[in-house]
Amino acid sequence: MEKSGYTRSYVLLILFLILMVIGINAGEVEAVLEKAISICLSCIGIG
Repeated sequence: MEKSGYTRSYVLLILFLILMVIGINAGEVEAVLEKAISICLSCIGIG
C-alpha cells in the first residue's frame, strides 16, 4: 500500500471512532439493541 492508502485508512478509522462516540453519547446504543431484539424475536415467531 502506498502512503496515501495508509492515510486514507487512518482518516476513515478516526472518522468511524468519532461517529461511534457521538452515537454512544446520544444514547443510540439502547435504541439499536431494542430494535435488534425486536427483529430477532419476530424472526423466530415469538414477537
